[in-house]
Amino acid sequence: MARANRHYLPGHVWHITHRCHKREFLLKFSKDKKRWVSWLFEAKKRYGLSILNYTVTSNHIHLLVFDNEKDVIPQSIQLLAGRTAREFNQRKKRKGAFWEDRYHATAVQTGDHLIRCLVYIDLNMVRTGKIQHPSTWEYGGYNEIQSPRQRYSLIDRPRLLKLLEIKDEDELKSTHATWVEKTLQNRTNCRNPIWTESIAVGDEEFILSTKDKLGGKAIGRQPIASDPGFELKEYSASYKPLFTAKKKALSFENSYNWDSSLFNTIC
Repeated sequence: MARANRHYLPGHVWHITHRCHKREFLLKFSKDKKRWVSWLFEAKKRYGLSILNYTVTSNHIHLLVFDNEKDVIPQSIQLLAGRTAREFNQRKKRKGAFWEDRYHATAVQTGDHLIRCLVYIDLNMVRTGKIQHPSTWEYGGYNEIQSPRQRYSLIDRPRLLKLLEIKDEDELKSTHATWVEKTLQNRTNCRNPIWTESIAVGDEEFILSTKDKLGGKAIGRQPIASDPGFELKEYSASYKPLFTAKKKALSFENSYNWDSSLFNTIC
């Protein structure tokens, strides 16, 4: 799967997904979801991570970000994943991997594709049947987009306005709500692996441009027509951590594998 820290493409929007080890519900408790969100704020404060949307479920997370500077995404995810895992394992007196494989990152074209991805993230928990509307889910970006926080804000609103080509806050609030309601009413809120299993999603020109920028990392991959638009597929590849005797003691924090397919539990 796409590796954001190796596929550095400045000026791109990335949809990041990260799943708990063996699809376990390690984020099922409110305190654990809140801790992940608090570390997300720390990543924004410490590294300048540009957050466009997010949601935390019981066994995986979605994060929509803008890549404005090299190494910001990998540093941020390392902080989020490492601190969340360490706190959970220490509290539970648990050993072993918390995250399964490296996060997966999909480059998303701005415009209609960005809108669809934004709403896809908002409606993640609706797809699971746990809630009827994203406004009732505390651990996502929908409510902050609708009602900006005065303190500890996560969403990079100026960047989001610019990328969506929206003129002001009032228009953002109304159009965002309209996109979500329209998707719910049309019953088009279905799981679509294009957002979680591709290197890039957009029109054909965007896909070809992304492939060209990736160079040798995208050799042999061709644009595939899909809904919506086109995608650049990644080959599935297994990754197994290898620890020497000296490093084995660190494995419970560092052995969450990186980048496997995100199948059934990623919505």
